[in-house]
Order: sequence, then C-alpha cells, then structure tokens
Amino acid sequence: MTEAATIHPSAVVEPGAEIGPGCEIGPFCHIGPMVKLGPNCVLKSHVVVTGDTEIGEETTIFSFAVIGEVPQDLKFRGEKTRLVVGKRNRIREHVTMNCGTEGGGGTTRVGDDGLFMAGCHVAHDAQVGDRVILVNNAALAGHCVLEDDVIVGGLSGVHQWVRVGRGAIIGAVTMVTNDVIPFGLVQAPRGKLDGLNLVGLKRRGVARSDITALRAAFQMLAQGEGAFADRARRLRDETQSDYVREITDFVLAESDRHFLTPG
Repeated sequence: MTEAATIHPSAVVEPGAEIGPGCEIGPFCHIGPMVKLGPNCVLKSHVVVTGDTEIGEETTIFSFAVIGEVPQDLKFRGEKTRLVVGKRNRIREHVTMNCGTEGGGGTTRVGDDGLFMAGCHVAHDAQVGDRVILVNNAALAGHCVLEDDVIVGGLSGVHQWVRVGRGAIIGAVTMVTNDVIPFGLVQAPRGKLDGLNLVGLKRRGVARSDITALRAAFQMLAQGEGAFADRARRLRDETQSDYVREITDFVLAESDRHFLTPG
C-alpha cells in the first residue's frame, strides 16, 4: 500500500501541484501550481517551491529555502523556463535555486545525491552533476557547469559560464573566474590551480598507477613547452590513462572561458 503524503494544515499547496506519495510538507510551506515533488520528499517548515520545478524522490529541503524562483537576470522577460532537481539531495536553510532563461537553454539542472549547505545559490541555467557539495554560502553564477563529485568551499564564488571538471575541489573564500580541470585543486582568493585533489582521488579508490599518471600529467601541463592547449594535445596522444584523457578532453572541448593553469 502506498503511503499518502502528509501536509501540515498551515502549508499552502496550490491546485495543479503534484505531490508524490510519502512526502512530508511542514508548517507554512508554499508549493506552486506547476511543482512536481517525487516520492518521499521532505520539506521542513517555511519552504517555498515555485515555478516549473521538479524535485526528485527522497530530497529533503530545510527551512527558508526558495527553490524555483525566477532568475536574477535583468534579461529575463517572464519566458517559460524550468528547474529540475534530482534524487536524494539535501538542500539546507536559505538555499536558493533559480529556473533557467531562454538564452541559456531554459533549464537549470541539479543532479542526484548533492549536499547544498546553508545559504548557497545555484543561478539560472547552471548544470550541476551528481554528488556535488556546495559548502555554506557558496554561489554559482549563471550558466556554470559543475561535473560530478565537485566540492566548492564555503564563501566561494564561481563566475558565469565557468566549467568545473569532475572531482575538482575549490577551497574556501575563493573566486573562480576560469575553467577548472577535472581532479584539480583550486585555492587562494583569486583562484589558482594549485595541484590535484589527491585526497578525493584516494577516497574514491583510484588506482595508484592512475594517480601517478595524473601527477605526471599535471607537471607536463604546468611546465611543458608550448601553449596550454598544445601541452594537452600532446598528453592526449601519449597517455594510456583514462583519467588523464578525461583532463585532456575537458581542456580541448569548446568553452567560453580560459583555463586556470598550473604554476
């Protein structure tokens, strides 16, 4: 037997909203008419979910979060856009996630199993992967791409259009204005590429041979001859490591930003 949703009497659920089985909606929440909540979502008190917003199953949203509001973009003119949030996310107090814009593809997308700590912001048209962690008061500007397993430290900001590759980590109080290679370690106030996320690689059980190859690749990118893209092309042609090839493919892909380079 499917468990019915539990909705506090003080909550406002507008006609048209789809509330999945087993959901718990706490006091003074406001759910808009185009919202879809998957099964077993939990909304603590005073949560606002609005716009054309879809929330995946078993996601928990804490008090005073505002999910699915219109973009903070002066070019936005009320066009129909969306926010899609995946499964099993934890969205803490005062987090904001905005819908997309027509110029950015129309959809802001957040993957599965993320942790968005208090005060974080995910702006319009951002594309956020799985198992991403944004620490307190981190902010993603419009059109950012964060691949899987990225960590953004507290009080850090990621500039619009920046891509952050899989498994990268950004330290606290850091401004990131250029693309970050997969598995990179970025720190300092103006965001310097300072090495590899070795702790993250080891925690995920990456083989020692791959970590050794990544170390060598980083040194070549930092100190090799020619332009950064030329070094990446040589690495791509020479490497036998899938991890290194992931970095080179990322570097050589089309982007609107330059790269943070080692050194």
